[in-house]
Amino acid sequence: MSTSNTSLSPAQPISISPDWKVQLSQAVTSIDQLLSCLDLSPEQLSASQQAASEFALKVPRPFIQRMQPGDPRDPLLLQVLPVTAEMQPSPDYNKDPLEESKHNPIAGIVHKYANRLLLVISPACAINCRYCFRRHFPYAENRQSKQQWQSALDYIRSDMSINEVIYSGGDPLAANDSFLGWLTAEIAEIAHIKRLRIHTRLPLVIPARIDQSFLKWATATRLKPIVVLHINHANEIDAEVAGAIKKLLDAGMQVLNQSVLLRGVNDSALALAELSERLFDCGVSPYYLHLCDPVAGAQHFDLDETTAKQIYGQLQTLLPGFLVPKLVREIPNRQSKTLIS
Repeated sequence: MSTSNTSLSPAQPISISPDWKVQLSQAVTSIDQLLSCLDLSPEQLSASQQAASEFALKVPRPFIQRMQPGDPRDPLLLQVLPVTAEMQPSPDYNKDPLEESKHNPIAGIVHKYANRLLLVISPACAINCRYCFRRHFPYAENRQSKQQWQSALDYIRSDMSINEVIYSGGDPLAANDSFLGWLTAEIAEIAHIKRLRIHTRLPLVIPARIDQSFLKWATATRLKPIVVLHINHANEIDAEVAGAIKKLLDAGMQVLNQSVLLRGVNDSALALAELSERLFDCGVSPYYLHLCDPVAGAQHFDLDETTAKQIYGQLQTLLPGFLVPKLVREIPNRQSKTLIS
């Protein structure tokens, strides 16, 4: 594995543009470069170029800055580094673990639950999490032009039972604000829609994304905006992330967090308790703690349900009830997420 000429010395600060679009375009996509930034060598990890070719490495520089140089077990690094374990086949893991293909009635829509549906706003993510349950999602089949989004809007208009729209992806905030503002205004014209929920990791991995342009469209309509972040470890929250969250709260948005229980990353009651405390300090409510979905390539992150329950039981002894997220698993074709404990 050769080192790229663009690798950064760990002794040098990582230069970060204040423009979130530039930060997104400058995300690190090379294993060599990522490890060089952290003063690590491939021999210290089971890094895999083959796994990266199957599902690309992508990690923004602000997220890298929160990793501990020289630590091959850093919990942030383990979430994004392609490793050989991803290439080991397992019969219990597949490319569509939640069977979303059965609930994709038209391009851009996933409609699994009563009274709410999900719009696949963008195929792009700011960061490629190795455990992502949509790492094999057919984004090419769900790409939409503004004109084609009219079909999705017509679908929403036609179903009076829907009262909440969820922006997802990819990451919906990878889309540009002019489009997001247009789409949100169109949805707000549909009388039976009450809430807009935005599931995003961008405020975490690129905090600069929460700018005035975003805040303007997100609060411009009668819809109640709810932002659901995805933070797995307390080390992911630095001062810039806390600042981005404060902007959301100051704009009147409700902010929740969902995590995934990941082997080697946050699989201890102490780590999860620290995360909940840190979230609360920032004004964020812990919402869900998901068991890992059985997606092909992520089996090395999974924990058996018995172990998960043991960790969760310990977590309950460390926190007041309002800081304990719901432990859930998503099971295909059920009408809601399944509470585990």
